[in-house]
Amino acid sequence: MARYTGPKTKKSRSFGESIFGFDRSFEKRKYPPGQHGNGKRRKQKSDYALQLMEKQKAKYTYGVLERQFRNLFEKANSKSGVTGEILLQFLEARLDNTVYRLGLAPTRRAARQLVNHKHIILNGVLNNIPSTLLKPGDIVSVRGKSQNLGIVQENVGSGEAKKHSWVEFNADKMEGVFLDYPPKDQIPEKINEQLIVELYSK
Repeated sequence: MARYTGPKTKKSRSFGESIFGFDRSFEKRKYPPGQHGNGKRRKQKSDYALQLMEKQKAKYTYGVLERQFRNLFEKANSKSGVTGEILLQFLEARLDNTVYRLGLAPTRRAARQLVNHKHIILNGVLNNIPSTLLKPGDIVSVRGKSQNLGIVQENVGSGEAKKHSWVEFNADKMEGVFLDYPPKDQIPEKINEQLIVELYSK
C-alpha cells in the first residue's frame, strides 16, 4: 500500500513542527521549505487552509492514507461523544501506533514495518495489518523468534510505555496491553481535531 516516503524534514518544516519525532535537521531550520520560507512576511492563511493543514498533519503523523482517514472519521462521527476526540482515540488505537507507544520501535514507520513483516502477535494470533483497531484489554506481543531483533532490543529498554497511561508493557514477557482509549489531554501530539471536524462537516 502506498505510503509517504519523501523527505521527512521538509514535510515537518511545512507544518512547523517535527511530526515524525526528534529531527536534528528540523531543529536547525524551523522555517517553511522553499526559497521564500525564511522570509519575514507571511500571507495569512484562510480558514479552509488551516483546516486542511491540520488534517494533513494528522495523516502524516499517524501514517494514514486519505481513504483510511475519511473512514475513521465517519466511524468516529457515528459514535456518541465528541467526534474529534474519538477520531484521535481511534488513531491511537491502531496496531502500528500501539506497537510504537509500547516502545517496540523508535518510530511509527518502523512499528508499521514490524507489523507488516509478521513480527507482532495480537491476542495470541499473528497479525500483519497495521490499521487493525485495538479494543481495551487487547494484548500485543512480539513473536517468539522476533524478540531478539536488533530494533526491538534497542527500544525495549527505552521506557516509552511508561510515558503513556493507556498502555502497559511487560519486558520479561515482551508483551503489552492496550488498557483503554486515551483521553485527549494525554495524547502528546499537537493536533487541533476540531479543525478536522469542521473540514469534513462542510
